[in-house]
Amino acid sequence: MIIRDIENVKTVDWGNGLSRRFLLQEDGVGYSITDTIVSAGTRSRLEYRNHLESCYCIEGSGAVIELDGTVHPLRPGRMYSLDKHDAHFLVADPDTDLRLVCVFTPALQGDEAHRLDESLASAY
Repeated sequence: MIIRDIENVKTVDWGNGLSRRFLLQEDGVGYSITDTIVSAGTRSRLEYRNHLESCYCIEGSGAVIELDGTVHPLRPGRMYSLDKHDAHFLVADPDTDLRLVCVFTPALQGDEAHRLDESLASAY
């Protein structure tokens, strides 16, 4: 059994916020769980080429925007899943951080971070 508290997990500056990584590849469960903060007012172009990701919003508001411009507002209680390695923009509203609980499969190694550039999707 694995038991972890938020103050004792690996915390990574992922580019536009913080990712608290509760489960990693070394834990051997096949997936990762993160508690991710997206800093207020940020816009990140992302794509996970090596992982599938699902996120559940627990605080704040923002949007996940498909590259064709389709906007999916995010608010507490809403989940989205990037089930086709979808390139997207993750946007936090200007007045509040966005907080997501995310699951990655396969599991993250732990030190992954984005190189953010609006013209290219950051991937890991």
